[in-house]
Amino acid sequence: MELASSAFSHDSVIPARYTCDGDNINPPLVIGGVPEQAVSLVLIMDDPDVPKHLRADGMWDHWVVFNIPPQTREIAENSEPAGVHGLGTGGNLKYYGPCPPDREHRYFFKLYALDCQLDLAEGVSKAELEQAMAGHVLAQAELMGRYDRPR
Repeated sequence: MELASSAFSHDSVIPARYTCDGDNINPPLVIGGVPEQAVSLVLIMDDPDVPKHLRADGMWDHWVVFNIPPQTREIAENSEPAGVHGLGTGGNLKYYGPCPPDREHRYFFKLYALDCQLDLAEGVSKAELEQAMAGHVLAQAELMGRYDRPR
């Protein structure tokens, strides 16, 4: 399975347009190679580089969406995919872009193909989602971008 963006390539800088310093809209994403037997997709965007004094686990969840139709092949710029939205660390149910407080951070867009729909309500945490996904992942893909705020 593949996950790509026309706005940035893997391990490159995410344009400011998609961050808290710009329009804070999601970048366009293209999905490929979804297994035929997939019943749903999950998209998670998170930042594992948060200072420990701000969050003990060092993680910030920016975008959590599940039960995305498996035939989805793109998520257009500034649009939310069809599906159910989980809760981001900042209390957001929609995309919230990079906004690192201290230095360059890495942002991981993770896509999972599942063999089921998940019976979870809107607003679940990423941890609850990951627990429900266990044993149901058919394939996964990842796109990582970096961002540092102008100082």
